[in-house]
Order: sequence, then C-alpha cells, then structure tokens
Amino acid sequence: MLTLARSLSHRELIARRLSGVRLLSPRATTAADVVRELGAVQAQDFHGAKWAIAQRGCGLTDASIDREFDKGALIRTHVLRPTWHFVAPEDARWMLALTGARIARTMGHYNDVFELDAKVFRRSNDAMAAALAGGKFLTRTELSAAIEGAGVPVTSTMKLTRLVMMAELDAVICSGPRRGKQLTYALFDERVPSTPPLERDEALLTLILRYFSTRGPATLHDFAWWSGLTVGDATRGVQMADKELTRASCDGVDHWFVDAPVRRAPVSAMLLPNYDEYFIGYKDRGAVGHRVGHSKAVIGGDGGVSHVAFLNGELVGRWKRVTQPGNVVVDLTLECRLTAAERARLLAAARRFAAFLGVPVTMTARQSNALRR
Repeated sequence: MLTLARSLSHRELIARRLSGVRLLSPRATTAADVVRELGAVQAQDFHGAKWAIAQRGCGLTDASIDREFDKGALIRTHVLRPTWHFVAPEDARWMLALTGARIARTMGHYNDVFELDAKVFRRSNDAMAAALAGGKFLTRTELSAAIEGAGVPVTSTMKLTRLVMMAELDAVICSGPRRGKQLTYALFDERVPSTPPLERDEALLTLILRYFSTRGPATLHDFAWWSGLTVGDATRGVQMADKELTRASCDGVDHWFVDAPVRRAPVSAMLLPNYDEYFIGYKDRGAVGHRVGHSKAVIGGDGGVSHVAFLNGELVGRWKRVTQPGNVVVDLTLECRLTAAERARLLAAARRFAAFLGVPVTMTARQSNALRR
C-alpha cells in the first residue's frame, strides 16, 4: 500500500502542476509530442485547443499545428469523457477500448429521446464506413446525407450529433483533414495505425501514470472526472502504480503525483484557452482561485468556462478573442488588481498569442464589475 509521505503546500501543488502539465520550460517540437505526453487534450473548441498545445511547445504556430492535424499526426475524437479530445493515433485504440463503453452508457438517455437502438447505430455506422472507405474525407453534412441514404432519418442536429459520436466511440470514424474552414471525418482504420490491444488493467495503469505524471498532484476524484472512469477504477489504478506514485496531503485531502525535482516556479503570465488541461483536468479547480478568492471562471459546467488569464499559476481574469480585419484584440477582464509589471507580463503573453496566430494582436484591459464597485 502507498504510505503518506508528507504534507503538500498550496505553492508546491501549483508549481508541480504547472511543471507537469508542460506550461513551464516547454520543450516539445511538435504538436503530436505535446498530445502524446499529456495523453489527451480537450478539444471541442478546436482553435482554443491548438493554442493550448502551442504553449507547451517550442515554435508551434496555428498553421504548423493545422499541418500536423491534416496529416493525421494527431486526431480528434470522443474519448475519456463525452467530448472531443486530441489524442496521438497510437493511443486512440486502447483509450477508446478503456473508456468508450462508459461514455456510451453515460449518454444513453439520449437514445430514447431520438429513438436510437443497437440496430439503428449499426445501420448508421455501416453507412458512414461505406461512404468514407477508400481514403475519402467527408464533412458532417455529407455524413448526414450518407446516413439518410441508408434509411436512418436525421431529424435534428442533436440526433446527428448522437449518431456521429457513437461512430467515434465504436472506432468507426475519427477526424480527417480540414477542408478549408470545415472539419472532416475519416475512416478510423484508415487514419489510425493498428496497435496491439492492451488488457484492461494494463490500459488503466498506462492512463493512471500518464495522468498523475502530468496533472499531479491530483486526487482520485480528479482522475475519475478527467478519465470518465469510476473512483473505483482510480483506486485500483493507484494501487497498481504504488511504486511510481507519491501520496501527500494538501488541505487534508490526499493527492498523488509522480515525484520529480521541481524548482521554484518562475514568474509566469499565461492567456489560457477555455478548456486548458491546467484546470479542466480536475474535478476540484479551486486551487487556481486563491488570489481572486474564487474559481468561477473555470467552473460552473463546461459551457460556462471562458478563456482565462493566469499569473504564476493563479487565476486573475478572463479574456476573449475579438477578430478584426488584419488584427486580433485580446479583450481582458480583470478579477483582481494588478501591478504595472503584472500587466506588462500579460501584454507579453498577448504578443506570444500574436506569434502563434501570425497576425498583429492588441490587448485591452478593464476591471470586472465586482472590482468597480
């Protein structure tokens, strides 16, 4: 059994998480390497997820990540939880085998709403597979036409979403290259290399180590949230990984991590996207809200999560991207008062965003309504 090593301060927890999730001293040279190290990167916001990846690499840009994605060096599919993630192609099969069935059960209540059953899913999957066979890449609208042609009525956008998601969970389809500004789908077996299957315990152990080595210190409930698996799975996983993991208590709660030397975190300023793994990878996101006294900007359901600004790992505000002809504005709303030096660091973060986009970026900043009272 794991033994309790020591207490963990909030400062050390933040430093270890920043380092583990690859936001300090980025060294990866490809987007695929970033995704492979992290295991998965939440990606329902396609553009935001690319910015998340770029901040963990050296010289990665919006255009360079698009090129990798189009070549299939990383794929986007439903895995872990009922949402899209970027994953490395060689990880897709075992991750889906481990988590896909549970995601399908979680979303099962929609089946009755849209009159879906195993027979309908099988017909829909077969139609999409036939339409994509031979290296074809189709948009969602084109897949809808193929499904309709097979005798499955697509009566709403939500029903189509459910059919396409099930095809992803069944490893029938995954992302294809972009077609202009549109995303396409590809046949999974033509886009993803064949890899030896993993036994469930082996897959669970692999996912446990990938998570706690990059998101740790984290709790069992954090892992269960991120992976979509159960707390029982998390407990079994850390027991199997007892030689690799360290357990420590922070605020009276047990956390696990892969112990490694962590130097004092350097002064940092980051404009993170709405589903960044630095906070979205945890069920309890309160650790980032000490400076402003809350973490509302990164909780309240994924639909309420905004792009967020951080200083030294602590939440300080929200931002949005406003696209203008030939220019992008980072519109920042501050949740606490900053020094002139801190504002300058956030401006430098906006310049890094400009380099990523390859277009000029300006930043505007205002105080939140709460600060103006």
